Amino acid sequence: MSTSQSQTPIGLAALEQRLAHDLLTLNWRARAWIAPRSHAGQPVHDVLIIGAGQAGLAASMALAQQGIAAVLLDRAPIDLEGPWATTARMETLRSPKELTGPALGLPSLTFRAWFEAQWGDAAWQALDKIPRMQWMDYLRWYRRVTQADVRNGHAVTAVRPRGDGLVEVDVSVSGAPGTTWLARRVVLATGRDGLGGPQIPAFMQDVERKRWAHSSDMLDYERLRGLRVGVIGVGSSAMDSAGTALECGAASVDLIARRSEMPRINKSKGSGVPGLTQGHADLPDAWKWRIRHYINAQQVPPPQGSTLRVSRHPNAFFHFGCAVQSVRAQGADLQVSTTQGVFAFDFLILATGFEINWARKPEFAAFAGQVRTWGQRYQPPPGDEDRELSDSPDLGPVFEFQPSAPGACPGLERIHCFCYPAALSHGTVSGDIPAISDGARRLATGLASLFYRDDVEHHFATLQAYAEPELTGDEWTPAHTPSRVLPGTGPHSDSTGAATHPHENA
Repeated sequence: MSTSQSQTPIGLAALEQRLAHDLLTLNWRARAWIAPRSHAGQPVHDVLIIGAGQAGLAASMALAQQGIAAVLLDRAPIDLEGPWATTARMETLRSPKELTGPALGLPSLTFRAWFEAQWGDAAWQALDKIPRMQWMDYLRWYRRVTQADVRNGHAVTAVRPRGDGLVEVDVSVSGAPGTTWLARRVVLATGRDGLGGPQIPAFMQDVERKRWAHSSDMLDYERLRGLRVGVIGVGSSAMDSAGTALECGAASVDLIARRSEMPRINKSKGSGVPGLTQGHADLPDAWKWRIRHYINAQQVPPPQGSTLRVSRHPNAFFHFGCAVQSVRAQGADLQVSTTQGVFAFDFLILATGFEINWARKPEFAAFAGQVRTWGQRYQPPPGDEDRELSDSPDLGPVFEFQPSAPGACPGLERIHCFCYPAALSHGTVSGDIPAISDGARRLATGLASLFYRDDVEHHFATLQAYAEPELTGDEWTPAHTPSRVLPGTGPHSDSTGAATHPHENA
């Protein structure tokens, strides 16, 4: 292909034709092989995936390659799945544009193919980082071309494992009273806060909710125009929130950090090699903990672009070594007491991350107390304690929850945690862009194995009953064998080669 040809956009229609041919030649959507089931007259789904963001979509596509149908349930309206078009506020993604994300090894399903089909190679070469909303547009296209079976406006209100091979899932549709769905396997593709929610420090306990927000909250930043805004934290979400507030006309934004200086090196980026992606799950417990704790303790710095987005404003102020001691209302002010003095704000934004906290996920109440955690599995060396890691679920090889005590929660292993809290057990393969395809393949191939094991009697009976002939019997003519063997060597000859006759001694 000439340079001029490579720079000419082919259009999405042509790309989609190429993708369709790729899927055809790879026999991607394998023949369905799992016997349909029903229970008490109600259909049983093979796999229900809760969440239709990039993890859920990747899992669905990987399952399709294994001939397994999945239904994705998402509470959001169509095209608003995940955080990209709602609570995320970064201008561009942190990830390098070359990463293939949820493409599952299909060149024509990558973001780059989607981008070049519309704007050409020259525009790709000029692109620095992927704009956030462009990534959302790509995921919308991904959903359409992979034919993912997504049910929007479907909020899961309860998940109940059973001991008979089924999981009950209560689903409310567009706010209407819920119905109960049945599934053999349930996958939680519920994102960064998949087993909890925003981490709210204790010093916020007595502060009116209308006077503060978490960086992950839905918030109209225009309401911050003319206000003095405080931001607790200096990570990525802190920069994104601060930058948005400043661009919306905040009078001032003060970023308050407990650390004495800004983290500058993204240690997790340094660990991103195929060996860790494929090998983390097989490491000894001590190494799993050591690696994840080190990354947590070092903290991930905000992207340079996000930081410059804030620092270019003269009314942005960075404060380090300011551990927050208390927050209280004093007249019209929110007074934030720190180790370096008291700040006065009109509004406070907490960029304090997320926590694993089952109490914040009432839909999982039926089994939350029975999930085995890493705190029950492993005791770290003194000084390496880590609340996030201790609270993380101790998952099996197919991301399945395991009971804290044998037999404590029959059917728990039929619920699979394909979201951020899987990181300690499996590595960062269940949410982040770099290795999401690896995680989706691991999940899909593991589920295929489990389905076959569960139904092995059915599959053996199918094997025994299989009777499609390869030959009809008229493809050959039996030869007259005596005329083709050496004389005296047939079955009616004695050891000397002389012919014998069955009735000669009668």
